[in-house]
Amino acid sequence: MWRESFGLLEPFRLALRLPDLSARRVESGLPVMVLPGFGMTDRSTWLLRHYLSYIGHTVEGWDMGRNHGRVPELIPKVLDRMSAMASRHGGPVALVGWSLGGYLAREAARERPAEVIRVITLGSPVVGGPKYTVTHAHYVRKGYDLDEIEAQVAARDRVPIRVPVTAVYSRRDAIVAWQACIDQSNAVTEHVEVAATHLGLGLSPDVLAVVADSLAGKSLKRQTGSDAV
Repeated sequence: MWRESFGLLEPFRLALRLPDLSARRVESGLPVMVLPGFGMTDRSTWLLRHYLSYIGHTVEGWDMGRNHGRVPELIPKVLDRMSAMASRHGGPVALVGWSLGGYLAREAARERPAEVIRVITLGSPVVGGPKYTVTHAHYVRKGYDLDEIEAQVAARDRVPIRVPVTAVYSRRDAIVAWQACIDQSNAVTEHVEVAATHLGLGLSPDVLAVVADSLAGKSLKRQTGSDAV
């Protein structure tokens, strides 16, 4: 966990990259919903949302309070929120999710691909649920069977995601095992490695640049799941 302290350096790196990040403005932005990670609220994604708004996108938080991690309860609420946003904007929305928020974004896209134009995940466990994260002890204390959750996640993956996915991961991540962020089951997933801590993903200038470029439809350094591993 001590490695996560390096995330405190991200604001300084961000200041140095402001000219480069500012140059990523777009004329026709997308409607974007940003989903926070486990235990977090929209406050945690403020910088990311502010930046995406600044470069021309129409950005909203998930507006559902704290992410309590009970995925079966959260997915229907995310779907309702996403559908309402798509209806307001007259077309599909982009979903950006940090950690567990990214998993929820993927599942929303799997359920209703017509309402999603793109998914971007930041350090999101797509394998094993919480089993390969530091939150696994929390779920065990709550009485969850992590092997059963892992099997349920694998079963859901049998239905392919039909929208483009950009999966950002870091080998410096001390919260989610980076291997759990690698999607071996969906050919539409583009993996992008960054040098950031888990808690610094929403502050990292490298991540902000990747998110901006992905939303702009730019081709990033593509890796398949096997390449990433």
